[in-house]
Order: sequence, then structure tokens, then C-alpha cells
Amino acid sequence: MIKYNGINHLAFVTADMDMTILFWRDLLGMRLVAGIGDQKFKHYFFELSEKDMVAFFEWPAVQKVDEKDHGVPVKGPFAFDHVSFGVETSEDLWKLRDRIEAAGFWVSEVIDHGFIHSVYTFDPNNIPIEFSVAVENIDLRKHPQMKDKNPSSLTLEGSDPVSGHWPKVSSPTPVQERMIYPGEGLVLSEFADKK
Repeated sequence: MIKYNGINHLAFVTADMDMTILFWRDLLGMRLVAGIGDQKFKHYFFELSEKDMVAFFEWPAVQKVDEKDHGVPVKGPFAFDHVSFGVETSEDLWKLRDRIEAAGFWVSEVIDHGFIHSVYTFDPNNIPIEFSVAVENIDLRKHPQMKDKNPSSLTLEGSDPVSGHWPKVSSPTPVQERMIYPGEGLVLSEFADKK
């Protein structure tokens, strides 16, 4: 059985990498652990957890999608590139590739990205999926790498969140005013351990 270990990275698209850095690194507090690029594109990775990252391609000609509520179906342009699921071992990656191919789905060859080896495919809904295994002794979270040949001044501020780009919270929500509103996921609470 293949053992999955999380989402290696979610890959989204932006037309403004600097604003993306300001939001994901400085506002949300995720470290900028990797970046590649040149005059035509950038591909940056932010640390979500010890095993998970959020990534962005910067494509200058891309347009923002229309804002929509979470979970509401949409038509037309959208902001999702692909999702990469991490697997534990190279053997898992090869087994998975063979299973996908045997099932009649298109699947790529194993691609060496330096820090991960990956295969790519599409699910039956045409959702683009990548499966990745970490390359031994290369950990972008422990040793961030910035190989962008044309980094912005914000990028050059480093991996760790930088304060001062956003206003400080001047009026935190008082504890007595913190409300939690019901959501659709409440139906899952019926399965919670009852003591």
C-alpha cells in the first residue's frame, strides 16, 4: 500500500509575485523557501508545514479570477494550476506511476526537479495532479534556495516573514465577542467521540 504523507505543494497562479510574497510570507507568516524564474516566469514556494507547501507561478499576462464564495461552482477562468501529493519513497512513486498507466490514464515519465522527483497525470475530471517524492538530503525548508535570476527587492528580503509591510492589529476581537458560526461541516461532528 502506498503511504501518502501530505500535500507536497499546491500550485496557484499570480500576475504579481511581490503582492503574493507580501500576503503569504509577511501577512500569513509562511516562510518563502524556494524560488526559480527568469524574465518570463517565476515559481516560488511557501512553507505551509513541515511537509506541505503552497506555490505560485507568476505569469505577468494572467488575469485575476472573479471573486467567488468558497465551494460555490464557477464557470470561466479560475486560479488553480495543480496539486502535488507527497509520497514517502521512490518505490511508492514508481508503483503509483505503474498503477495509473495500467488503469489507462496518461501519466508522465518520472521528472527530476532537483529537490523532488515527480509524475504528472489528470483525474477523470481533468484535474491536473502531481505526485512527488523528496530527494534525499535536499530540504528546502531547512535550507531555502532562491535561484530566481531576476528577484525583486521584496524577494531579496529573505525567507522569513518581514514585519512592517502591514499595519499592526490595533483592535483585537475581545474574547467575549468571538463568535463561531455554524457551517456545513458541522454534520461531521456527529462522528466525534462522545464521552
